[in-house]
Amino acid sequence: MKELLRKLSNASGVSGFEDQVRELMINELNGLVDDLEVDNMGNLIAVKKGKPEGKKVMLAAHMDEIGLMVRYIDKEGFIKFSKIGGINDQMLLNQEVCIHTPQGVVRGVIGSKPPHRMKTSEKKKVIEYKNMFIDIGASTKEEAEELVNVGNPITIRQEFSELGPQLVKGKALDNRVGCAVLVEVMKRARSDATIYGVGTVQEEVGLKGARTSAFRINPDLALALDVTIAGDHPGIKEEEAPAKTGKGPCIILTDASGRGLITHPQVKELLIQVAEEENIPYQLEVSEGGTTDATAIHLTREGIPTGVISPASRYIHTPVSVVNIKDVEMVVELILAVLKRV
Repeated sequence: MKELLRKLSNASGVSGFEDQVRELMINELNGLVDDLEVDNMGNLIAVKKGKPEGKKVMLAAHMDEIGLMVRYIDKEGFIKFSKIGGINDQMLLNQEVCIHTPQGVVRGVIGSKPPHRMKTSEKKKVIEYKNMFIDIGASTKEEAEELVNVGNPITIRQEFSELGPQLVKGKALDNRVGCAVLVEVMKRARSDATIYGVGTVQEEVGLKGARTSAFRINPDLALALDVTIAGDHPGIKEEEAPAKTGKGPCIILTDASGRGLITHPQVKELLIQVAEEENIPYQLEVSEGGTTDATAIHLTREGIPTGVISPASRYIHTPVSVVNIKDVEMVVELILAVLKRV
């Protein structure tokens, strides 16, 4: 499981450019499911057939990650960029980046005015991304354009690694964790239901792949597999983010203060009941923050009973997110147990 997560985390997959992640998942699942398909949006749909009279269950994990995109190249060869997805500007400065082109990866660093030349008032402010640039070592616009083009996606360069015996860190754990869970579940699942494991695209920029794939599949039940915010570190009050790493899967009851998903009562009862019967520790979460693919799925067609299962992740939406690998494994066990009962 850890090695699978390593490969997925290190892969590139900015929203709209999920190809590398999708190919990894296809290679993992090839020959272990009844059908593998890529739809018009780029969603990966893996199918494990159940009994003809069985229900349809959709498991959704988004393949995309937040990132950047080349927006402009100036006459000295420096690159201005746009943000793709929800990125806090302060985590960008002085990062090493990979610009992904058809010819390969071009390395660069994000720079800005040095603090030595800043006014006192400037030093006290977070530098906005609009005042940053990427240096790829080019000296002219023409030289830079031989290497990169407007529209190339950009990821932060950060390698997956272990922190102690149970914690791992890496970029894009939102949501390569969900992708790893999806792959493992699809390999091992046994159910009377037909299971649709969907690696969705463009979640970070509007839940787009979940919306189109759910419309096509029209499942009887859906579960989004994602991560949620862990608050077990300095700088955050427990009441603001009570989920903790190492304490088991989080069953999300509400997100975005109800503007996103309010979990279907029967789905909530099913998840809690199975967790208790299987002695799997779990956490309940009512979130005021972001949302997941579940929001798009549960509003599809006439409405689809939907829930979310997430391990807690520290430092979410940064290149150094941290999860407990035991939590990830427990999410797999919980979903497998749920599928047996559907």
